Amino acid sequence: MTTSNTPGSDEQLTIPQAIERAYAHWNAGQAQQAEILARRVLDVSPEQIECFHLLGLIAHAYQQPGLALDYMRKACKPDYAPGVYLANRAEICRQQGYLAEAEAAARKAITKTPDYVGGWNNLGIILQEENKLAEAVSCLEKVVSLEPENPEARNNLANTLLLSGRYEDAHTHYQTALDLHPNYAEAHSNLAHLLTRQGDYDEAASHLREALEINPQLIDAYTNFVDLELKRNNSGEAMRRLDSLLHFAPDHPSALIARAKLLHGRADLDAALKSITRAIEIAPHMAAAHNALGKILHDQDKIEDALTAYRKAASLPGREQEQAQLNVALLYMNSGQKQPAIETLREILARNPRCLAAWNSLADIKSFQSDDADYKALLALQAEYEKGGFSLSIDDEMMFHFVLGKVHLDSGAAKTAFDHLARGNQMKRNTFSFDIDKTRNWIRQIAATLTGTWLENHAGQGDTSKMPIFIVGMPRSGTTLTEQILGAHPDVFPAGELTKLQTIVEQAGPYPQFATNISPAALKDMAENYLALATKNAGTCQYHIDKMPANFLYVGLIHAMFPNAKIIHCRRDPVDTCLSCYRKLFTAEQLFCYDLEELGAFYLAYQELMAHWRSILPAENFIEIDYEETVTNLEGQARRLTDFIGLPWNADCLEFYKSARSIRTASVNQVREPVYKTAIGRWKKHAKHLKPLTDILLAKD
Repeated sequence: MTTSNTPGSDEQLTIPQAIERAYAHWNAGQAQQAEILARRVLDVSPEQIECFHLLGLIAHAYQQPGLALDYMRKACKPDYAPGVYLANRAEICRQQGYLAEAEAAARKAITKTPDYVGGWNNLGIILQEENKLAEAVSCLEKVVSLEPENPEARNNLANTLLLSGRYEDAHTHYQTALDLHPNYAEAHSNLAHLLTRQGDYDEAASHLREALEINPQLIDAYTNFVDLELKRNNSGEAMRRLDSLLHFAPDHPSALIARAKLLHGRADLDAALKSITRAIEIAPHMAAAHNALGKILHDQDKIEDALTAYRKAASLPGREQEQAQLNVALLYMNSGQKQPAIETLREILARNPRCLAAWNSLADIKSFQSDDADYKALLALQAEYEKGGFSLSIDDEMMFHFVLGKVHLDSGAAKTAFDHLARGNQMKRNTFSFDIDKTRNWIRQIAATLTGTWLENHAGQGDTSKMPIFIVGMPRSGTTLTEQILGAHPDVFPAGELTKLQTIVEQAGPYPQFATNISPAALKDMAENYLALATKNAGTCQYHIDKMPANFLYVGLIHAMFPNAKIIHCRRDPVDTCLSCYRKLFTAEQLFCYDLEELGAFYLAYQELMAHWRSILPAENFIEIDYEETVTNLEGQARRLTDFIGLPWNADCLEFYKSARSIRTASVNQVREPVYKTAIGRWKKHAKHLKPLTDILLAKD
């Protein structure tokens, strides 16, 4: 044949010579020349699988996953396709979530070429993603035994050991991989992932920076950095990392999934939905994408659609199956379907008794007594763990202590319960930096900046809408109960805990400093930015509730933004409030909750700020509701709330626990029942375990 990669050339090459030269171009980093030559060969001889294989490698390298897989399937179609082609097809299938096809191709590869290390390696990774961990470890141990000096083999084995809960063994193999190959970017990134799970955030960041210095386009390093920054409660930096990743890999499904999750966490549901929809278009067989879609739909109260997404995720092979079932259980919990939630959680635990997330949800939804089967099973699991039967990540160990604390409180073993709570809280406290003195001074600076005079100077500059209602207070102070009482009214939309206001404030600049010289136009823009989300959420409802407790920090700013908005401050006995916080491993940022002295000091600072707001806000805009009064006089307080808002009375407010709307908050299970009085004064029987807290709070009294 006559072919060349140079226009105008008439060099004579045979087809084998042309294929050999195309691969030589590829190996020399000359992808364009390799592609041109491969296509010219196919023009002459359309069945040359070597060219399909090469084009698949090129498409894969240039982030064209669908095209890469199409070429690889063509390359592997004939029975005579070599094992290496099948192994590469398996890897490309794996990356796109086609795990069954990937496993079949990988098994065929090692059948054709039993001594092909790459085939065993790819099969082990695929089995790992299918959650067939024991078989995966076996495959990858075979690779290490064949090539003990192979850093890639060590890295892959470490990944599977990590998933199997063998953290020390995983760390050893990651470190061996780096000893063999210090500039191995993937091993740095993966070790960082392990260190993040162990709570060693600074060391994790060091390895991730090194990984990106070695390979600035290593996708896993970016997504691992996102996870790390979220653990550090730094969503802004996490988004910057994602933006950098999507700049050079705009259609990478893992990046799109990570972006959707981050946007979801910011309550930007439309943007999150757009990102996850694109991910599913690109990789429809990635269970993680369907799980993320389900969570977004759940928060849009599209319950059946969310269930469909979760069930799709559960039907796909891989480790996401268990997470999908956990999501189904959570959806049932949030929708008030207690028994289906319990049944789903028990199904998970029947298959995996070590699933701490399932135990945590079960402990949330039911009370444990010393004679019930769940209690005995959990204590058996504790005994197995304490004997070294399995290991846990720092996050799971932390969760285990909180679960055991709650369960032992249920059963009356208070000393044991507080021993576990102290351990779990200390572990959590060790994962972040928090300065209570700086925080207290910052809160005082808010009051000193947003004074009554400041409010007078900014009167009439915001938006006159009456739609927004803000419920504020400490966590666990009755904010969810109050929202659900009002949210049962047909004219009110309960939006839950929104981060929108916090995001707007962060974008405006350092708070409260930016408020000193804020212009009327800027204040109005902030109000309109918030109102756009509230209007969309509320639909046909007249009012929209945002019950983010931490918005107590912005009460003065809220009044300036929305002079007609109603602000409801929820109060509860200080020690009961703080005990309830201390017992809870929050999913959101509540940095003040994990040390009794810090918790008490923060509570006093919060009290001071609320006293300031009370003194400067008009009574027609600001009301305080006591939890104890609500549970002892529900109708009286419900009528007081509706009168404050200006709503006609509706008896549905008394049966809020029957609402079909989802509740997404740490208090979901409490407000799915009629009000009860047993939580009033709960702290008194545990007073001796709370002395660091009570010394602060009761001394104030």
